[in-house]
Amino acid sequence: MDNLLRKSALIWLGLGPLCLIILFPFAVMISTAVKPRAEVLAFPPHWLPSEIRLQNFADMWQAARFGPALANSLVVSIAATVLCLLVAIPAAYAMARMQFRGQRLFRQFLLVTQMLSPIVLVLGIFRLMSKMGLVDQLPALMLAYIAFNLAFAVWMLQAYFQTIPRELEEAATLDGATSLQRLRLVFLPLAAPAIGITSVFIFIYCWNEFVLAMTLLRSNEKYTLTMQIFSLVGGRYQVEWDHVMGATLVASVPVAIVFAMLQRYLVSGLTVGAVK
Repeated sequence: MDNLLRKSALIWLGLGPLCLIILFPFAVMISTAVKPRAEVLAFPPHWLPSEIRLQNFADMWQAARFGPALANSLVVSIAATVLCLLVAIPAAYAMARMQFRGQRLFRQFLLVTQMLSPIVLVLGIFRLMSKMGLVDQLPALMLAYIAFNLAFAVWMLQAYFQTIPRELEEAATLDGATSLQRLRLVFLPLAAPAIGITSVFIFIYCWNEFVLAMTLLRSNEKYTLTMQIFSLVGGRYQVEWDHVMGATLVASVPVAIVFAMLQRYLVSGLTVGAVK
């Protein structure tokens, strides 16, 4: 028991500085969000506010048009995540269980697509959306996010599908189940951890993405949170940092909620395909 306590103490002693480094920006963000504006740029800096000013959040909500931007981000992120999974799950099932010509080449193609950054393709994406008449439309952003996350989702899910014993599928086949029924009744319940972690990664990508949103969106009414928060800083002579930090803090809440809801899938989902 003493050895275990000593080992735990040494581990936390080593992790302590790393935790402080990671948590320091969040502490500054929270402190700045609730400070009176006069203390934000004071020198020497006031690490702790003289008063907790929650009115900053209400002022930020009105001044930054935070509500519409929050709704746009939720719609785009949730819709892109759901639609991407609807396409990726059957594709991953086909890769894991069916044999077809060019399968190995297709796997390599999926990996190669992950090496491309959105900024490399942003001009082509803009021209494509312009020809389709989707510039300054939220569906354009959804399609772009689905395209950039689809290969990742297929690769994650097919790796997990391969770990599911074939005997379960064969038993379902003997019972007369079709391919779609085997996918729905056998694979999906067993693949819940993989689907959970994949949806988390897709949602976070859509929630935090900035380059495509800046390229495809034009009007303030269509701005997502990343664009709306950027508008509080970019092109201004004076920046209200209490509003910026308050908006950043509130924007972090949905991601924290998603992690809390799907945390039981994270550990098992991160090891997809590791053990067969």
